[in-house]
Amino acid sequence: MKQIIHRRTDCRACASTDMELVFALKPTPIGDDYVSQDRLDEAQPSYPIDLFMCRQCGLAQITDIIDPDVLYGNYIYVTQSSFGLNSHFQAYAENVVQRCRVEPESLVMDLGSNDGTLLRSFKGLGMKVLGVEFAAHIAEQATASGIETIGKFFERDLATQIVASHGHARVITANNVFANIDDLRSWVDGINTLLADDGVFIFESYYLADLIDNMVFDFIYHEHLSSFSVKPMQALFAGVGLELTVIERVATKGGSLRYFVQRPDGPMQKDGSVAQLLAEEESKGIYRKETYDAYTAKIEGLKQQTLQFLKQAKKENKTVAGFGASITGTTLIYHFELGEYLDYLVDDNQAKQGRYSPGWHLPVLPSSAIYDRKPDYVLVLAWRFADTFMQKHQAFLDQGGCFVVPLPEFKIIKHD
Repeated sequence: MKQIIHRRTDCRACASTDMELVFALKPTPIGDDYVSQDRLDEAQPSYPIDLFMCRQCGLAQITDIIDPDVLYGNYIYVTQSSFGLNSHFQAYAENVVQRCRVEPESLVMDLGSNDGTLLRSFKGLGMKVLGVEFAAHIAEQATASGIETIGKFFERDLATQIVASHGHARVITANNVFANIDDLRSWVDGINTLLADDGVFIFESYYLADLIDNMVFDFIYHEHLSSFSVKPMQALFAGVGLELTVIERVATKGGSLRYFVQRPDGPMQKDGSVAQLLAEEESKGIYRKETYDAYTAKIEGLKQQTLQFLKQAKKENKTVAGFGASITGTTLIYHFELGEYLDYLVDDNQAKQGRYSPGWHLPVLPSSAIYDRKPDYVLVLAWRFADTFMQKHQAFLDQGGCFVVPLPEFKIIKHD
């Protein structure tokens, strides 16, 4: 029988075995495996998502690795389902073309391209585009929609094949996917092979320092094998002769960084951003264990506030819906131990509606259910979008409903 999970004992960036546990979380099932009704009898075991840090290079990472065929076999997330990402990627493509001085008809590649949303923006700007997507069924859909997409895992050998068939890439992007890679060194070697002499590799990922500052611990899940920061990324690329040249802050995913990597004589000029962030990381102490001890205590305090409220609500026979049938919601439900207090989930993503949550098998209904079923409380699991959701559903408050927001501080919102 194929092994579903294995434990990594060395750092995926520098191969050091000197790692320490910095943030312990409750194990969860595969976070985005929302099941259909015919799978309700199927066991969904939980796997660890504890966060470790390499004492040598500083990479924060989970070490329990689920086999990719299992992890992505029932993958249903598509980029267009995420609030605000369409406009974000359009602005992103325009920024890259301008900053990197990319000529029309240049080859732009996206690794982990999903449904091709980003590449569609580059194509609209006159570029040749090619995607690489792990989930073969999503790759087929993207190709059918007009964005050529290879349905394979990216690694060194595939990079060599792509150079032979399409040439070197002027721009390679990997957005909110680079952190999902177990063998980072193989990927970096592949990027080095694929990148044109004047090429730029750009990747965007949620930022470890913002994960701490903004309390977005629910971005730790099985797909996110690494939580990136600047110090280990600089060392990783330097190891193959590439240079981390510029970094931009972006607001997505609770706080992210956009990293620009090129050859030392590449087209982008240093702007001091790398040095500035390295200094900030040291001053914030994101490579010190005591920082995570304090973080753990803050998260535990919010958990207890939330549980105390829900326990009292259930004693009073109140109904509680959860807003947000997302992968981050799975981490939050399990770490805060919320499952037994939720009656159902609501979400506007039609791909999730009619399905059941990982492990707890809470039914997922459209957001209109809060008017049809009239729960006493809606616990906002997708708390980063709480303001948008509550503004959209002001009528729920007007009718006597109540929103409960667990993070970044516990709040109860009622009608004025």
